[in-house]
Amino acid sequence: MVVAPRTFTARLVDYGQLFKLRLASLVVLSAALAFLIGSTTVDYTKLWLLVLGGFLVTGSSNGLNQIYERRTDKIMKRTRLRPLPDSRMSLTESLIVTISAGVIGLFILTYYINLYSGILGFIALVSYAFAYTPLKGVTPLSVFVGAFPGAIPTLLGWVAATGQFSYQGWILFAIQFMWQFPHFWAIAWKLYDDYMSAGFQLLPAGGKNSASAFQTTIYTFTLIPIGLLPYYSGMSGVISAIVITLAGILFFMQSLYLLKTCSEDAAKKLMFGSFIYLPVVLIAILLDKI
Repeated sequence: MVVAPRTFTARLVDYGQLFKLRLASLVVLSAALAFLIGSTTVDYTKLWLLVLGGFLVTGSSNGLNQIYERRTDKIMKRTRLRPLPDSRMSLTESLIVTISAGVIGLFILTYYINLYSGILGFIALVSYAFAYTPLKGVTPLSVFVGAFPGAIPTLLGWVAATGQFSYQGWILFAIQFMWQFPHFWAIAWKLYDDYMSAGFQLLPAGGKNSASAFQTTIYTFTLIPIGLLPYYSGMSGVISAIVITLAGILFFMQSLYLLKTCSEDAAKKLMFGSFIYLPVVLIAILLDKI
């Protein structure tokens, strides 16, 4: 494969696409907010090291995902212009950049923060790249498998701040774990035809139908009681409990709209609702603590 010469700026843009910059930023944001929630006195040096290490590990996971899926990415409209399927980057270059980012990121998390953070980063990287990614083309259960590495950032942020696997960190993990099902199923619904063209069947009941919408609604509803765990455990106060409950109810109403209509518009609204829900919950807990 002949790769055309690229300018420095174009190369950086390609690395951003390889690392899935927007997704990685959302992941790092949840880890950073969990770090702030867990901190009694904020160590800003450690926070920035968490952001850097977390970004590199997440980018490496995303890069390995694209390396594995480079052939199916060429089929899908949404992904065909990524650096690998578009032949702007060689497989060798992508491997060097991706592996280097993972090694450096894990070193930062382990050496500069703590061993537990490094272990969590390693588990997230391996399970996302070598369990979730290959399962995408085999079974819709891949979403369940992928929810584990997807929920690790909040636990990682808590452990980075406290050095402990305490129940508060697991509560944050549980919220992000359950959030991923409506979040990802809304995306899978919106991009159903594109995913199907590549052989990815990601919706829980095999298609855009009432059964898939019903399961999405059930998982969305569970976020309402789970969202109250920070209050009942003493992590946060009544103000954040009200905000989180209202956010959960609005998110649930969006899933009911999907159940009622099974429409693209409903899936799009649920998808954007998911982008708002998680930051609102974490910021509410943080502000209540302050």
